[in-house]
Amino acid sequence: MQENKLQLKNWDKKSLNKKQIYIVDDDESVRNLVKIFLGTYGFTVETFSSSAEFLSSVPDNAPGCLILDIHMPGITGGDMQQTLLDLGCNRPVIIITGDKSDHLKEKVLKQGAVGILHKPFHIEELFHMINQVFN
Repeated sequence: MQENKLQLKNWDKKSLNKKQIYIVDDDESVRNLVKIFLGTYGFTVETFSSSAEFLSSVPDNAPGCLILDIHMPGITGGDMQQTLLDLGCNRPVIIITGDKSDHLKEKVLKQGAVGILHKPFHIEELFHMINQVFN
């Protein structure tokens, strides 16, 4: 555990330049935890409880990284990922899900997701994926 804390302490907050993160998850506790964590490291974070809320609030060409839950009521994360692709949106997507099936992993990666994290995940894993997106 100490090693992870050291890695995060060495992160250069100035290099982020207030990078934008969007979190879409129907689980409020996940949204809030990730928002607080990423906010402490200088990210600008907006949260949404549904795909519909996100799609009606954020322009397709807005820069940033999308953290997207797969299983949500209404428009699922998988459907939203496909919608964004159909619209020509090239925003990086990181999938978070409780579904550990190989089929799902293969599908979302084929659709262009940067990566997939299975709940419960270590926040450091998410941090590492976001770091890859912005570097």
